[in-house]
Amino acid sequence: MVELHLHLDGSLEPSEILTLAAKSRTPLPTQDPEALRRLLTVEKGCRSLGEYLQKFALPLSVLQSEETIEAAVSMLLDRLHRLGLLYTEIRYAPQLHRKNGLSQEQVVQASIRGLQTGIAKTGMPAQLILCCMRGGSEQENRETAALARAYLGAGVCALDLAGDEARFPTASFRALFAEAQKAGVPFVLHAGEAAGADSVRCALEMGAKRIGHGIRSVEDPAVLALLRDAGTVLETCFSSNLQTCAVRSAEAYPLPLFLREGIAATLCTDNSTVSGTDLRQEYRRVQRACQLQKDQLLQLAQNAVNGAFLEPKAKAALSAKVEEAFPLWLEAEPAVHISGADVI
Repeated sequence: MVELHLHLDGSLEPSEILTLAAKSRTPLPTQDPEALRRLLTVEKGCRSLGEYLQKFALPLSVLQSEETIEAAVSMLLDRLHRLGLLYTEIRYAPQLHRKNGLSQEQVVQASIRGLQTGIAKTGMPAQLILCCMRGGSEQENRETAALARAYLGAGVCALDLAGDEARFPTASFRALFAEAQKAGVPFVLHAGEAAGADSVRCALEMGAKRIGHGIRSVEDPAVLALLRDAGTVLETCFSSNLQTCAVRSAEAYPLPLFLREGIAATLCTDNSTVSGTDLRQEYRRVQRACQLQKDQLLQLAQNAVNGAFLEPKAKAALSAKVEEAFPLWLEAEPAVHISGADVI
């Protein structure tokens, strides 16, 4: 119902990919939706984040024009609204959408138009997060950070750092995000997924307002204490974290520990199509696997509200909506069918 960690390219359904491919005349390996889904969704036995990230090449191939980027954001917002979400922040890396000659700024402007169209159609508030890339060039990452500053409050709410954390350590990006912090751009950093608790510590030292994943914080009690004392929100992603082997098993998933320790964890899908899930399924999966009570699930949702890049008045209004709607939303059958992967 409140989704803070959602990648555009990893969350497009097969029917949407087919529509975008037709718009852009992009060849696809198949026109069959179910066969396409198998190509978009990670297989059982995925061994690492690097292997998981290979699933992004296909959806990115149809997101190389202003028209398709705009349409993708609008379609995604429409589907999320029909799935019962009340607020979302969608993230993507502008530099990955330039293969056909677009500038990063054209990409951002197209995504904002799609955001505006989607909000006008659904009435659901939403914002965008721009991702710098581990492994991207310094020049392109600096341009992404500059665009986040330029469009902050005009559809963009924050900056991020995404990509293969194991190969490109968080600490390597200190200077880039120090400049963003100086410029007043809030940021969330992927950390504690393919690298350990030290990566989370580094992200906190760099000034991250939220941590993407952060699941391996459990490896260091001192890092858990830092998260608790700072009130930093962890954007945990149950299915994705299992698929990338950030956690060894569903039973070992540390959400109960985070809640006991007073850490502001929430629950997100990460890449709903790649992981074969949606937000309601994620809540139901952790309810079973972690034996969480309904008040604990509601706390996860309210932690998302508290972590959202919104003004206090908007947060208060959203919190009241979540409090009222969450019990029925959790039990309802979705208005949109998502074919989920069996990860637990």
